[in-house]
Amino acid sequence: MQNSSPIGAHVQTRGGLAKGGLAYTDAVAARAVQVFVGNPRGWKLTAGTPAQDALFTAGCAERGIPSFIHTPFLVNVGSPTEATVEQSIASIAHNLARGAELGCSGVVVHAGSAVGEDRYEAALAQLRERLLPVLDAAPADGPRLLIEPTAGGGKSLAATVEDLGPYLAALDFHPLVGVCFDTCHAWAAGHDLAAPGGMTATLDALEATVGPGRLGLVHANDSLDECGSKRDRHTTIGEGSIGVAPFAELLAHPSMSGVPVVVETPSELDGSPSAGHKRDIALLVSLMAPAEDRTAA
Repeated sequence: MQNSSPIGAHVQTRGGLAKGGLAYTDAVAARAVQVFVGNPRGWKLTAGTPAQDALFTAGCAERGIPSFIHTPFLVNVGSPTEATVEQSIASIAHNLARGAELGCSGVVVHAGSAVGEDRYEAALAQLRERLLPVLDAAPADGPRLLIEPTAGGGKSLAATVEDLGPYLAALDFHPLVGVCFDTCHAWAAGHDLAAPGGMTATLDALEATVGPGRLGLVHANDSLDECGSKRDRHTTIGEGSIGVAPFAELLAHPSMSGVPVVVETPSELDGSPSAGHKRDIALLVSLMAPAEDRTAA
């Protein structure tokens, strides 16, 4: 039996969170959305526009679609640089607050890196000291903080799904902590999702590591590189080294029941005639259809 997961995309918000974001959502037939609420490559904390915020929140509610925020790429609570840690914590707190204002289900943050040699334990201790107070201060009914394992480059604090065990333990398995699983990152970190049963085994390991109910979002992305490359280069689903079949396996996994999926693949604005969020969303939706329907199609 197939699960029912809302399929959507990281949406373009040019023109405003609601004006641009909701128009893009409708254009690509997204049933879940992820957005940035500031510059993804900067530290500036943007307050947002009340009118756009209200329209975006109402628009998502009217469409019945869950929304998520992705924090800036610079965020790294494990950094040995105090200024980076301070700005990272401020950014996470700000994005959690913005998520609560917008009615978002989750805020995605990259797991980060210890950066230097022999800093893994110190970085986890730092994570506990600096991030736990933010989680404790966040509203219990607000968005969850979804930890996204990285592709494994540098001194990553969490790349494989098993790495999430000590990471979440450092945060006392806080009830507001969940997981965002990125297929391209997992592949780059060494999970062979393309092997028969590989996606199922990876999701089994994820649930065994963090417990049931922690998976809050999936980034469905194919990869331009080989398994274990530690390179994070997304591509259109079916045009990379992961291929289409593992995504059907993903969507059929029991832990995926009701879990939203967003694509971060090349968009309609990237110029490739074979690429597009609308195309990738439609493909993933078709993979959720019963096998006999896919055969007939």
